[in-house]
Amino acid sequence: MAETLLDLRGLKCPLPALKTKKALSRMAAGEELVVECTDPLAGVDIPNLLRETGDALLDANKRSNLLVFRIRKK
Repeated sequence: MAETLLDLRGLKCPLPALKTKKALSRMAAGEELVVECTDPLAGVDIPNLLRETGDALLDANKRSNLLVFRIRKK
């Protein structure tokens, strides 16, 4: 299973959600995307995006000011 890292550190809303959506659109079902970002609003925006797309949020955690999301494309 392929995994892609998307480094979105330093980008502000709405760019993390938009770039995550674009990356997911290019992926095949079953692939995983790891998104790293520093915008606190991504903690709300990315889960909302996944509810819209139907993709699965496998894990979300925060380390200092870094938010990390692990997503599986459906």
